[in-house]
Amino acid sequence: MKFIETRGNDGKCEAKVTFSEAILSPSASYGGLYVPEYLPTLDNDFLKSHVNSSYKVLALDILKRFEIDIEDSVIEEALKLYDEFDNANEPVPVVKVKDDLFVCELYHGPTRAFKDMALQPFGSILSHLAKKRDEKYLIMAATSGDTGPAALETFKNKENVQVVCLYPDGGTSDVQRLQMVTEDAKNLKVLGINGAFDDAQNALKELLASEHFNKALEAKGIKLSAANSVNFGRIIFQTIYHVHGYLELVRQNEITFDDSIYLIVPSGNFGNALGGYYAKKMGLKIEKIMIASNANNVLSDLINSGSYDLRGRAVVNTTSPAMDILKSSNIERVLFDMFGADRTRELMDSLNTENVYELTPSELNTLQETFGAVYSSDEETSKVVAEYFENGYLMDPHTATCVKAYNELNDSAKKTVIYSTAEWTKFSPTILESIGGTKGAHDLDALKEISQKANIEIPQMINDLFSKDILHKSVIEIETLEDNILNFL
Repeated sequence: MKFIETRGNDGKCEAKVTFSEAILSPSASYGGLYVPEYLPTLDNDFLKSHVNSSYKVLALDILKRFEIDIEDSVIEEALKLYDEFDNANEPVPVVKVKDDLFVCELYHGPTRAFKDMALQPFGSILSHLAKKRDEKYLIMAATSGDTGPAALETFKNKENVQVVCLYPDGGTSDVQRLQMVTEDAKNLKVLGINGAFDDAQNALKELLASEHFNKALEAKGIKLSAANSVNFGRIIFQTIYHVHGYLELVRQNEITFDDSIYLIVPSGNFGNALGGYYAKKMGLKIEKIMIASNANNVLSDLINSGSYDLRGRAVVNTTSPAMDILKSSNIERVLFDMFGADRTRELMDSLNTENVYELTPSELNTLQETFGAVYSSDEETSKVVAEYFENGYLMDPHTATCVKAYNELNDSAKKTVIYSTAEWTKFSPTILESIGGTKGAHDLDALKEISQKANIEIPQMINDLFSKDILHKSVIEIETLEDNILNFL
């Protein structure tokens, strides 16, 4: 299978590239993204053949149907990393919390967030390619809190790879920050920036496309890639767990293969929701994908009104900080799939130059056939955390944004799966306050208090963070980023 560009071809890049080329060099023409030329079909026969399969077997078969140019043995080795999750036999539990509501828990990996689902195998494959080609790569990652720890974890001490991770200073939880700034591998560099996640992501995209920066790297014998979900190597793995979630409902005798379900996804950069969209396009019976946002509700504005308008807006700091994003990269891939390259380029150029684009009524109708959207305030989210805790389920504030969408669906004839993107340990002060504990507690104290209240153990990898030395202390102005990276290299 070949990969093509969301904004068309500029004559400088190859019009079609392999999967390996797309993940090693993810910057496409006109600042666009790579997408598969077509999607494989996952029909009922495929699903029935995997009703008793392990997650790894399902993942391998889906990846093979994309016909990517990676040897099966390399993919199998990458998928073995799921064995290191909390339960090797069930790396992605799907938990029933109401008669028609299920939580797909994506956070049982080494950094306790859903980014491990994609970045663990993706990092293994990219590192293999770099070593096989005898090439050296700089991997750039911008994070709102979860991509950074997961990228650093997967690439640490890997040969032929160096990583620079950017995070908004003050814009992540303390646990997320500690997961990054205590990493001690020599091939990793973590930089806080004075700004929001959007500033970090914009800077990353500009460097990926910068001729000057790429030439400076070339002089050092280094090529440039990215670990954000602008890289399709992330998205391909994020498609798999949506198929797994459906099969889990079949295994639990909650649905049959003739039934469709709702998905509700907490969304910032839209990669998680895009995986669901591709699964639906491939044939999975998804009635609708509901997008849950916080106060940074550009996505709900777009889906409900057709307007993506950043004029006069600034990022709002919320209790679900991994979703504190205004420029959601992966919505571009949906626009391309629905409206084509020329229209996508037109819309994205308008966003870049005017900070706004508008869908036509017909385009909006097409978008709404697949997507719905709501957003929750911090107060609404806090009430959800408290309510579900009282009923025996502990969720983080990002997951809690999904419940408002579930309540508004109110269609008990169809089952609903919501996606839990982070473990409670990543946001313990917020959760503790929601469930009636000490207000303003520091992370370690909050972790201990929740552990006692919920009778649940704090994972050792989280406990250990608080005794590690902080090794990455730099907080920089975004204008100095290129110099800081080149000095590191």
